[in-house]
Amino acid sequence: MSIPKAILPPFTAATARLKAKAAQNLWNTRDPAKTALAYTPNTVWRNRTTFLRGRAEVERFLAEKWAKEHFYVLRKELFAFTDNKIAVQFFYEWNESPDGTGQWFRTYGLEDWTFDPSGLMHKRQMSGNDLAISAEERWFKEGVDIESVDISEAHL
Repeated sequence: MSIPKAILPPFTAATARLKAKAAQNLWNTRDPAKTALAYTPNTVWRNRTTFLRGRAEVERFLAEKWAKEHFYVLRKELFAFTDNKIAVQFFYEWNESPDGTGQWFRTYGLEDWTFDPSGLMHKRQMSGNDLAISAEERWFKEGVDIESVDISEAHL
């Protein structure tokens, strides 16, 4: 198995899109240890009202997050970029119950990222809002290609 080439700054429109989709795919593994490796050892985060420092805190945060957000599926879309910064809008869905019978939510938000020269994310700021939805309103149902979901202006 070959290791994919790192996507490094300075970003172009194409590499910024690739970086956003790589982050999307990594988060969709719901593997806290693997996901935390995409961040610098001294990474700085703000996730809503939670402030984190370093990979160990990020890994712990993600483990707690995915223990509560069952059936988590995320989509990220490039919003803007500069040399070593990327902004994305994101949408994810999750259920409050491990058996999927609880309330479904869709979380909408924006993130801004700053990368070090090696391509690891040093800074991440996230703002998001949770919207209760019915099971019928879900976009990311099992078997659906999340890239094929049309997210209209009504959701932006």
